[in-house]
Amino acid sequence: MDFGSTFFYKYRRFVKALKIYLLLAGPGLIVMLADNDAGGITTYTVTGAKYGYGLIWFLLLLLPVAYVVQEMTVRLGAVTKRGHAEAIFDAFGSFWGWFSFLDLSLVNWLTLITEFIGMTAAMSIFHIPPVFTIAIVSVVMLLMVIQGRYWTWEKIAIIFAVLNLIYIPAAFLVHPSVGEVLSQGLIPHFPGGFDSTLFFFLMANIGTTIAPWMIFFQQSAVVDKGMKEKDIPFGQMDTLIGSAFTVLVAIFVVVVTGTVLYGAQIDSAAQAATIMIGFNYWLGTFVAIGLFDAGFLGAICISLASSWAFGEVFGWAHSLNLKIREAPWFYACYLFAILTAGAVVLIPDAPLVLITLFVQVIAVTLLPAALVFLILLLNNEEIMGKYKNTLAQNIAGIVIVTVIIVLSTLYGISTLFPGLFGG
Repeated sequence: MDFGSTFFYKYRRFVKALKIYLLLAGPGLIVMLADNDAGGITTYTVTGAKYGYGLIWFLLLLLPVAYVVQEMTVRLGAVTKRGHAEAIFDAFGSFWGWFSFLDLSLVNWLTLITEFIGMTAAMSIFHIPPVFTIAIVSVVMLLMVIQGRYWTWEKIAIIFAVLNLIYIPAAFLVHPSVGEVLSQGLIPHFPGGFDSTLFFFLMANIGTTIAPWMIFFQQSAVVDKGMKEKDIPFGQMDTLIGSAFTVLVAIFVVVVTGTVLYGAQIDSAAQAATIMIGFNYWLGTFVAIGLFDAGFLGAICISLASSWAFGEVFGWAHSLNLKIREAPWFYACYLFAILTAGAVVLIPDAPLVLITLFVQVIAVTLLPAALVFLILLLNNEEIMGKYKNTLAQNIAGIVIVTVIIVLSTLYGISTLFPGLFGG
């Protein structure tokens, strides 16, 4: 076989593999970019304003962490053909099943509130009233799911996921010093000292990079999409690409605020966008659009994660491939979550910014339980067969759980005794 024939053969194999990947891509890419939701963008914005580029190294560490966690859901969903809530009930019984389900329901609902906070705040910059934003968003979210096809919902979601990358061109508008970004951002250190405030920011950044809803969402999405064991490698690639993009976007958000707003008292991404509009109209507009998109993408995923979990736990029909009449309770849960979360945002004088930041911390505090269940399921040979965790995967998973538990504990101690770590 000559060089030309070999090249053509390899090219055809690559094109074929790419076409298969594009057909199977979705759950990993969507969940990881939805991970940069409104709460995430707010967290990265405030982090950049307070610490500049100083915590970029920490964000880079979260890339393999996010992949290790979410990759397990691909294998679990493809092998068991069950969502995460149903898998926990079957493997560990009703007590732990209900514990996990109630844990998820609380965190999901609180997180969904933060998505509406982000969307209304972003649109308020353009003088659009919160009531109008919530009404339009709710209608669009409902229209996305009632058409009765998972494939259609996924492709629409991917469009919003790609829009999440708007922070990358935004960073080029501020002309950051590459040398300063690399020297200040890549060397591990604790800017300002290792105190309770830093604990809070580390916890918030972990909480917005890995969250319980992501585990439930991706596994249920893999099942609803109909992925099989032979599709696992493509699902893993999809998750890896998504993990890289989610951290890349987080870093660019930090670079933008670290360049323009370093040292400023910033409480939210919306406040940052408003200030940036005065500095550079297009920069502020990009940040505002990105915040709205982040909230919308997070909302459509989190509400679905809850609806899938409710269907799995109560035995209701629960698939985007079913019409409303075929799965009424599934869609009722979806609509209820949207309306109640949106209503909270409209409460006068509600501490919305505080809710947004603390939800990230609550999420990471409850995360170890979800990770323990996930690791135990992936080590059950009867369930997973040859797809169970390897020794390396178990070590990585245990290290992640241990670090999160340690950080959660330290944060709790620093909250009770603020003077112990420098106040």
